[in-house]
Amino acid sequence: MNKNIFIYAFCFILLLSAPAPAEEAPAAPNPATPMTWDDCVKEAAKNNPGLVSAQQSIKSSQADKTITASGLYPQISTDLNATRSRSSGGTQSSGSSSTSGTGSTAGLSGSSNNAVNNYNYGVTGNQLLFDGFQTINKVNAAGENIKAAQQSYNFTSSQVRQRLRTAFVNLLKAQESVKISQEIYERRRQNYELVTLRYESGRENKGSLLTEGANVRQAQYDISVAKRNIDLARRQLTKEMGLLQLVPVEAKGDFIVNDSAREKPDFIALSSNHPSLQQLIAQKNAAAYNVKTAKGEFFPTISAQGSANKNDTRWPPEGNQWSIGAAVSFPIFEGWKRVADVSKANALLTKAEADERNSRDGIIQSLTDAWTSLQNALENVDVQNQFLTANEERTKITEAQYSIGFVSFNDWIIIENNLVSAKQSYLNAEALALTAEANWIQAKGETLENVQ
Repeated sequence: MNKNIFIYAFCFILLLSAPAPAEEAPAAPNPATPMTWDDCVKEAAKNNPGLVSAQQSIKSSQADKTITASGLYPQISTDLNATRSRSSGGTQSSGSSSTSGTGSTAGLSGSSNNAVNNYNYGVTGNQLLFDGFQTINKVNAAGENIKAAQQSYNFTSSQVRQRLRTAFVNLLKAQESVKISQEIYERRRQNYELVTLRYESGRENKGSLLTEGANVRQAQYDISVAKRNIDLARRQLTKEMGLLQLVPVEAKGDFIVNDSAREKPDFIALSSNHPSLQQLIAQKNAAAYNVKTAKGEFFPTISAQGSANKNDTRWPPEGNQWSIGAAVSFPIFEGWKRVADVSKANALLTKAEADERNSRDGIIQSLTDAWTSLQNALENVDVQNQFLTANEERTKITEAQYSIGFVSFNDWIIIENNLVSAKQSYLNAEALALTAEANWIQAKGETLENVQ
C-alpha cells in the first residue's frame, strides 16, 4: 500500500516538473496601409468594375459606328472555282473545287473519258450610290450613340466618386470614433474610481456607483462598435476601389470641406453640363437621325456593280470576262412597314425630348437639394463645435465641484453625459459635412477625373 502511494506521488511530481508545452504566439495583425483620398481615387479609376464596364460600352459604340460606316465604302470580294465534269450515256457526273475568299472546297468524280475541266477566278465589286441617305443618317446616329456612351461613363464615374468618398469618410469617422470612445472610456473609468472612493467613505449611494459602472460598460461597448465599424468601412472602401480582397486600409485625411459653395450658384447653368443630361441630349439627336433613316426607306436604292473574271478549261485560265452596271431597287408595298417605321421613329424622338426636359428639371432640383444640405451641414459643424467647447468648460467646473461635494452626483453626471454627447455630435456633424460635400459634387456631375 505504501509502495503504491510512493509510486503515485513520484508520478505526480514528474508531471508537475515537466516543462509546459510552448504556446504558439498569436499571429500579428497585418498593419493597416495608410491611404490618402488621392490614393483611393487612383485605385478606383483603375479597378472599379462599373468604370471598366462603362469603358467597354464606349468601345462597343465605336465599333458599331465603324460597322455602320462600312456600307459607304466599296464591297469587294474574290472567288476561285475549279470544276471537272463528264457526260457519258446520257448521264453526267461532275466534281468541283472552289475557293471563295480564303476558304476552299474540292471534289473529283468520274473517269477521264470525255471529262472537261473548268477554272474560274475573279473579283466582284459593289458600291452604294444612293439609299435615301439612310446609311449616312445611321452613321450620324451611331456617332451620337458614342457621345451618349461617353456621357454614361461620366455619370457612372460621378456615382463611383460619390460612393468612394462616402466610404472614405465613413472609415475616417470610424477611426476617429475609436479615439473618442477610448478617451470617453478613460474618463468614465476615472469617474468610477472617484465615485467608488466617495461611496466607500459614505458620501455617495450605491445607485450612483452602479450608474457610473454602467457608464464604464457603455464606453467599452462604444469602443467595440467603433472597431467593428472600421472593418465595415474598410470593406465598403475596398469594394469601391475595385480590389478583389479586403485590404487593411487606414484613411489618411481630415474633416476639412473644400467645395463649400457658400455663394448660391446658377443651378440652371450647372445642370446644362451634367453628364446624365448630356447623355439624353445625345440620345435625342440619335433619335432625330433615326427618323431621317426611316423616311429614307421611301427612296430607291441605287448601286454600281462590276466584276472581272478569267475562265478557261486549262490552268491558269486565259479567257477574260468583265461586266459593269448599275442596280436600282424600290419596294412597292411591304404591308405598311415603312409607314410604321416612321411612326415609331417619331414616337421615340418625342419620348427622348420629353426625357430631356424631365431630366433637366430633376437635375436642377437635385442641385438645389444638395447645395441646401451642404450649407445646413456646414453651419451645423459650427453649432456643434460651440456646444462641445461649452460642455468641456462646464465639465471642468462641475468635476471640481463634485470632488469637494458642492454639487450632487445627479447634476454632475448630467454634465458628463452632455460632454460625451457633444463629442459624438461634433464628430457626426463633421462627417455629415464631408458626405454632404460629396453629394453636392455628385449632383454637379463631377467625375473621378475632376478630383483636385
